[in-house]
Amino acid sequence: MSTIDPAQSSGGFCRDCLTPASATVRRCTACGSPRLLRHPELDRLTIAHVDCDAFYAAIEKRDDPALRDKPLIIGGGRRGVVSTCCYIARIRGVRSAMPMFKALEACPDAVVIKPNMAKYVEVGRAVRAMMLDLTPLVEPLSIDEAFLDLGGTERLHKAIPALVLARFAAKVEAELGITVSVGLSVNKFLAKIASDLDKPRGYAVIGGAEAKSFLAGRPVGAIWGVGKAMQARLAADGLRTIGELQALPERDLARRYGAMGLRLARLSHGVDPRKVSPDHQRKSVSAETTFDDDLAALADLRPVARRLAEKVSKRLKADGIAGWTVTLKLKTHDFRILTRSRRLADPTQLADRMFQTVEDLLRKEVGGLRYRLIGVGISDLVAGDQADPVDLVDPGIARRAAAERAMDKVRARFGGGAVETGLVFTAPGRRKPE
Repeated sequence: MSTIDPAQSSGGFCRDCLTPASATVRRCTACGSPRLLRHPELDRLTIAHVDCDAFYAAIEKRDDPALRDKPLIIGGGRRGVVSTCCYIARIRGVRSAMPMFKALEACPDAVVIKPNMAKYVEVGRAVRAMMLDLTPLVEPLSIDEAFLDLGGTERLHKAIPALVLARFAAKVEAELGITVSVGLSVNKFLAKIASDLDKPRGYAVIGGAEAKSFLAGRPVGAIWGVGKAMQARLAADGLRTIGELQALPERDLARRYGAMGLRLARLSHGVDPRKVSPDHQRKSVSAETTFDDDLAALADLRPVARRLAEKVSKRLKADGIAGWTVTLKLKTHDFRILTRSRRLADPTQLADRMFQTVEDLLRKEVGGLRYRLIGVGISDLVAGDQADPVDLVDPGIARRAAAERAMDKVRARFGGGAVETGLVFTAPGRRKPE
């Protein structure tokens, strides 16, 4: 005999109190809420995308109730960019990655708070732990979103995945004080689209039977990976909606656009064979900062690069990972982005090695150009136990590594500013890296 309540395996339910809801009622018979979830495939769908709503801003509003009804921007500096913003600010026209001066033009009464990543990471880990209580098949995409596969969990939870996810959303709200939006479907592509349909506190379902017709009227930009350049290319060929892609044979799209054409053909019909992979690894770790005033001199850029290298190093060490390829990112005064990379002889966690590489790359980019942003990153990540072997060619590396790890211990005990290298002191009036 099934251990699942029959009332929970068909029909629908109230998203607020989780009471089963028949197809004929408009409000929950138990609590009166209009937030009823019903779908003919509700008891068969298992792939979900969960996304925290305005994550950084929601945490700040949770911690300071005086901000609840105010437009809030997480970012910093008159020349920085918006990390995220609350929905009140979004209504006013503010968007993530928007330059701060444009955001404040659109919403001059906004409250601006600099990001507190340590706090956000702590909440993100708590959300992730709650996800793992539902299923081991959790594929993180970022600090505040992930795919989940709840197939085969019905007996464990004594409920269909749709209801389990509603319980999860309510638990996050009650225990962590933030909200999430859920998309539920037959695959990752459709689940990701669904999670954006009803934000905030959303829960949307796209079934397999309706996928093709649902997608037909949407713009081609709704397909993951179709950016502005690809949209322009498709538009030049008369393809602006997903329905127009659906009308073309797969071989025609493949002939026009190669591997991307095959992908467009399949996703336009709602076909996505990718599995939810808990082993999905992030590809890089990076840090960057925008200056209050453009910088051009190596003497001004070096200490900022050192600080950023230390920030990246701290994250690598905390997560027990290392990287092979060091990347320098620069944004010029006229918003052109330059990236320069170099692969190391062996993977590293050390700020000193990353900085030496970045400094060498940086020397080649100074001399006339003014920069508004600098970033340091590392990619090709591996386990931390592969990092920084003793180098017979450079016997000093062991000494520098020991000195850096001793500094790490002092900072861990007495705070990040307890000990500094001579490079990282910031001149008066200059903004420190975020």
